[in-house]
Amino acid sequence: MNERQQIINLLTGVQSSKKSYYTELKKMVAELKKKNMQLEIINDITKSFNIDMSMDEMLKNTFDKLREIFPIERISLSLYENNKLVLTNVYPAHALYFPVGFVLPKERSLYWKVIQSLEKIFYQVQEDKDSYIENKVYKALGIRNVLLIPLISKGQVIGMLSIGSTETVVYDEADLSFFQQFCDQLAVCIENARLYNEVLTSKKEWEETFRAVSEMILVVDLDGNILRYNDAAKEFFQFHLHKKNICQLLSIDMNESPIIENLETKKPVHRRIHIQQRVCEFHSYPVLNEKQNMYAVMIYINDITEKLRIEAQLVQSGKLAAIGEMAAGIAHELNNPLTAILGNAQLLLRSFSKDDRSYKLLSDIYSCGKRCKTIIQNLLTFSRQDEYAFEECSVNEAVEQVLGLIGDQIQKQNITIQKKLDYSVELIEGNIQQIGQIILNLLINAKDALEDMEIPEKVIAIETKSVAENEKRWVVLSVKDNGKGIGEQHLQEIFHPFFTTKRPGKGTGLGLSVSLGIAQAHGGTIEVSSELGKGSEFRLKLPAKEERGD
Repeated sequence: MNERQQIINLLTGVQSSKKSYYTELKKMVAELKKKNMQLEIINDITKSFNIDMSMDEMLKNTFDKLREIFPIERISLSLYENNKLVLTNVYPAHALYFPVGFVLPKERSLYWKVIQSLEKIFYQVQEDKDSYIENKVYKALGIRNVLLIPLISKGQVIGMLSIGSTETVVYDEADLSFFQQFCDQLAVCIENARLYNEVLTSKKEWEETFRAVSEMILVVDLDGNILRYNDAAKEFFQFHLHKKNICQLLSIDMNESPIIENLETKKPVHRRIHIQQRVCEFHSYPVLNEKQNMYAVMIYINDITEKLRIEAQLVQSGKLAAIGEMAAGIAHELNNPLTAILGNAQLLLRSFSKDDRSYKLLSDIYSCGKRCKTIIQNLLTFSRQDEYAFEECSVNEAVEQVLGLIGDQIQKQNITIQKKLDYSVELIEGNIQQIGQIILNLLINAKDALEDMEIPEKVIAIETKSVAENEKRWVVLSVKDNGKGIGEQHLQEIFHPFFTTKRPGKGTGLGLSVSLGIAQAHGGTIEVSSELGKGSEFRLKLPAKEERGD
């Protein structure tokens, strides 16, 4: 109050004059302008410092306003983290000496002195010696004096601001107080921005993980309304799920809602449910706040239809393997009596002339015995479990072996087998048992394709030939039928494991997959062409022996 009165007296009293009046008024206006600019700078930092504004922009805005009231030429920011002091920003750009990202050494460092003492330092640049490493920098930049202020947030130092001038400047207590307030506010803003960035990064990582999970994840409120869901859920249901009710979506009775069970027990709930003719595992987990009050439910849904189907197929495959072992055992047991039958038939044949009626009967017994022995031998060949060795072999011979095994059974189902084998085709290097396994599978598939057809003549055509493609010789086995054929939409899938177009219980879906694997192991492949209702043709292509590489 006294100070105010003194100013009034100076301006209007006896001691005043026109000259002193205008001088004092001009001085007051300058002071007021300076105070307003200082308040504006602090206010701008508070309002405009946000995640979208870079620190370079912030320093530029601050620098431009500070220059209106202080003779400054350079402003720089260094941040302290993990016991390192790093130069992060300098304005203007031409005032840069050390590169941005430079880690300041602790020895003879003025900046480190500020960090360690937590006190402001007003430093006059020395022309004759370099007591600090920064002194050399300031001399090179033409800086005469520097004000260095620590940035402190919540009692912890987070960095340091330096304000340099090319003129000799003196800061009074009011100026130093302003700079301290300015730096305190800047420290709060930097720390808030850092924390905000951490939260934003964590949120982004969580959202990316949430979206990337291949199983369905949904977050619902306590009424069952969907609040959030990941890409897998959207892909499965093929429409937007926001605000949809989970019970209505999954056709769950409201009285049996898992959310009610979560509310009552505050424990996870697990069920197996059917969604759109798919079998799914359903898990719901209560989401609790700090007071352990449940406010939402996290739902995890996993489509296990394929898993269950594969498990069933594996069980079926296990059964087939067991049947194969049993068949091999039976074949061994039948070999002994067959040997006796064939031996005795041969001995009796020597006792009768060819004109004798008994000779004809004995000949039939011997022929049937030999056929049985061939079937048993082929059965033993196909049931072998040992590792196969590659050697020279003939595709034609493999065809004859397989036809000797199942040819008669196919013909008994009124199916004609047309055999057109080129006996001049080259040998291949492979395993005849494995090649036979492919042929057997192709013949069985052709037989099954003809089984339910109502046509005058059912035909399976088997042909072997040599072809030249891409300057290589190939041995090609073709198995063609006039059965029901395969739809175009399934042609790309028939070689997938466990995929089958046969009715339930008729096939495992493994035959073609295994056959293709064997063909590829021999350096070949299996091609297919088919037309629905007209039949299919499968072509086994194997490199001729002289063409097959290691």
